[in-house]
Amino acid sequence: MIANELIKSYKEFRKNHHSEYSSLFKQLVAEGQSPKTLFISCSDSRVVPNLITNSKPGDLFITRNIGNFIPPFDSEEAASTAAAIEYAVSILNVTSIIICGHSDCGACKSLYTDIPDDIEMKHIKKWLKFGENAKKQAIEKVGLNDKKLLYTETEKLNIIDQMENLLTYPAVKQKVENGTLYIDGWYYHLDSADLEYFDPIEEVFLPINHKVDD
Repeated sequence: MIANELIKSYKEFRKNHHSEYSSLFKQLVAEGQSPKTLFISCSDSRVVPNLITNSKPGDLFITRNIGNFIPPFDSEEAASTAAAIEYAVSILNVTSIIICGHSDCGACKSLYTDIPDDIEMKHIKKWLKFGENAKKQAIEKVGLNDKKLLYTETEKLNIIDQMENLLTYPAVKQKVENGTLYIDGWYYHLDSADLEYFDPIEEVFLPINHKVDD
């Protein structure tokens, strides 16, 4: 059973790896968490925020959902994502928010399929509406002939669209305007581990090594 495999993995972690961070965990419990970054990513099992960023416990405040969508502030859906944003910005006072999309995104591909009106798909169908704007923009930009290009454009335009949705949150908008909060959009390539970021000046995605020197 998979549960038994995870238990075995936990035991291995407890025996071989926990000691590496034991003092850090104790400090985080005693002093509380103070992450500087809210990391918003897709629920896709191939996207692992701490692995991608090589970060330690306590470094990232993470929220994940299908498609890394950000419902606008006045939306009644997805209170969990909205609450995570508000908590990170207003309680934890993070100084950066990263929205990380990725290649081969099932949510973005699903925007181009007919989701059945089935009780089992009810919430998926409602959730995907938050990617419709990216879909519309992608079709206008590259057309429908090249599916691979269309999906990639949708994935990247979705990141930009969700960055804009973040600014509908009053606390986010205020802190961005006064320079105490920064928003970044990342695009992660699953196959190569290459990472791109959205340059708002050039309005294109560029390799991350263009942004930060080694």
